[in-house]
Amino acid sequence: MDLETIQKIGKTLENQVGQVVIGAESTLKLLLISLLAEGHILLEGVPGTAKTLLARTFAASFRLDFKRIQFTPDLMPSDVIGTNLFNFQTGEFRLIQGPIFTQFLLADEINRTPPKTQAALLEAMQERTVTIEGTGHELSRGFIVVATQNPIEQEGTYPLPEAQLDRFLFKVQVQYPTREQECQMVQIHGHQTAMPDLKRFQIDPICDLSTLLEARKLVAGLRLSEPMIGYIVDLIRATRSHPSLLFGASPRSANMVATVARAVATLEGRDFVIPDDVKSFLGPILRHRLVLSPEAELEGLTTDRVLEKILNQVPAPR
Repeated sequence: MDLETIQKIGKTLENQVGQVVIGAESTLKLLLISLLAEGHILLEGVPGTAKTLLARTFAASFRLDFKRIQFTPDLMPSDVIGTNLFNFQTGEFRLIQGPIFTQFLLADEINRTPPKTQAALLEAMQERTVTIEGTGHELSRGFIVVATQNPIEQEGTYPLPEAQLDRFLFKVQVQYPTREQECQMVQIHGHQTAMPDLKRFQIDPICDLSTLLEARKLVAGLRLSEPMIGYIVDLIRATRSHPSLLFGASPRSANMVATVARAVATLEGRDFVIPDDVKSFLGPILRHRLVLSPEAELEGLTTDRVLEKILNQVPAPR
């Protein structure tokens, strides 16, 4: 595994997914970074903005086990992680694995289920294990959650708890496409109302789990200079003292920023990290980990705007 191979994977992925989903290049890159950084990703947008289609197309581009959970108000934790059932023939309990026992999990409309069921994902997303009736079960080393959610202002949604949000490496706000992109969508998919059949687009798996693990190893070993480490820590610490923020980012956030910066540098073909690798993706990493002060909310500020101010205030290494 080398930098050139990872760049080739990224380019092939962009070409394949671009056949099916129009105008999703930036979100697609975040999905790939999440996969390389062993992180989970949350896609937020109104219904019909191709969040699920993008996730399914992305998953089809890798030779990984794939499962999907449609989150609903009546979904129970056991429907996610599984349960032990008693076998009367053998007189023993048998584990019935839930859909979480996979490598690529699509958690569709995750905020349409109550917090009790959302919490079933917490241990799995953080530790790659699940506990069923006191017994721990390991998940695959390739385990990743790609979740979609509708804006919380919509009816029938539950806000994700802070602990759940913190498990996601990125929170991506999926926007409406441009007019030109929307015209392309109608040209490609305007002959049907159902979810497009990916077989029609000949999506080929780019790599398998062993290749992915090699790529992750390369990313984790990428050089991060002391000035860059200091810059990342200074940005995180600046969020804790900013007057517009009630709560800033946790120390764990600094590790996430560093890991993302390494993955970004790898995709750019570099074996070292530069400040732009941090600046370009700070918003998706931190926007769901910060809490605005009441005064900032009254002023109409957003976490993204506050992060822009922090980036302008904290000097970057040369």
